[in-house]
Amino acid sequence: MDSLFSSPVPVLFGQSLLIGLSIAAPVGQIGLLAIQRTLDHGRPAGLATGLGAAFADAVYGAIGAFGVSGLIAWLLSLRRWLGLFGGGFLLWLAWRIATKPAVRRADIPPPAGTLLRYVAGTFALTLSNPTTILSFMAVFGALAGRTPSAPPWVMVAGVLSGSALWWLILSTGVGWLRSRFDERWQRAVNLCSAALLAGLGLWQLGHLII
Repeated sequence: MDSLFSSPVPVLFGQSLLIGLSIAAPVGQIGLLAIQRTLDHGRPAGLATGLGAAFADAVYGAIGAFGVSGLIAWLLSLRRWLGLFGGGFLLWLAWRIATKPAVRRADIPPPAGTLLRYVAGTFALTLSNPTTILSFMAVFGALAGRTPSAPPWVMVAGVLSGSALWWLILSTGVGWLRSRFDERWQRAVNLCSAALLAGLGLWQLGHLII
């Protein structure tokens, strides 16, 4: 048992899991969306929102782990266009959230196909920030240097697991509090989320101009 947990694979997986958890944990636009959608439609909606970001983190993690320099350079060359897409998408999401009515019954599930749309939307939104690759490259390069015998897929699986674990924790916690929110509070949360998302979108667009 001791030799199992001292081998490179479990150690690298555990380190990568912590990396994925730490990347996902700070509350940004994906966290706001996950909270808002959990309050509207329950834990599955919040978890689906977060999983889209977790899959995108895994993609960037794979690029950093395998050191695909050509693909990295190509993505970074599209930084401006991806940033424009991400900023515009955030503004659109803010408008949708601000203009939608509060859910009357907290136990109403989302319409069919909504969960897949949530996954796809946050996947695209997270991928629209290609500078994340640079941080993955630095961290994964250091980990791979210390455990050269472990395959890169171990790091990718660890990042995906850690990120998904955070979204499960967040959606479960918010889902537990969900029954305490009436329509008035849901409306207030929606407006606050929309304002913050709009601010993030404007900041991202403004950063491209400066």
